[in-house]
Amino acid sequence: MKDKILFLGPSDSPVFVWLQKNGENVFSTVDKITVEYVLENGFNFLISYGYRFILRKEILDLFPNRAINMHISYLPYNRGADPNFWSFIEGTPKGVTIHYLDEGVDTGDIIFQKEVYFDSLNTETLASSYQKLQVEIQNLFFQYWDLIKSQKCNRTPQVGTGTTHRVKDKEHLLHLMEKDGWNTKLSVLVNYSNDSKK
Repeated sequence: MKDKILFLGPSDSPVFVWLQKNGENVFSTVDKITVEYVLENGFNFLISYGYRFILRKEILDLFPNRAINMHISYLPYNRGADPNFWSFIEGTPKGVTIHYLDEGVDTGDIIFQKEVYFDSLNTETLASSYQKLQVEIQNLFFQYWDLIKSQKCNRTPQVGTGTTHRVKDKEHLLHLMEKDGWNTKLSVLVNYSNDSKK
């Protein structure tokens, strides 16, 4: 029987569009979901990508080994909000990760991940690096979707404490983006990081 996939993210997401084009039985929502919603619609696989709500245990229990998240950080570093921003502020590895969902925030076992490098800090910006990470995680998903769907991929527990950030953690650093916003060059963040360590 064909999986009925619930995609938690916008319907114009390249991942959702790709799944549709590849014949998957997939539905999207950006709204907060309930147990009743899942059961009434008979979903049996869940993909979260850019979803703004934390999923409770009773929902995750409906998708044993079949609930995954796509996160633009190299877990366990930069769980939670603004992972790209924090990777440059704190000098942690940059990358993308597809992982199983659990009750924590980006704490589930890793399925696939890839480290991503940014060489030109004086030309790359927060916006361009964010876009690069999005393309990398989408390509990782496209490459390995068949394995993920068939549950034939390895799962690796996250090692080490890593880092986690909330939206409000960035407030005292917004002055770094005051002039150029998302077009702030990565060198501005890296220079701040280096200066704060002196």
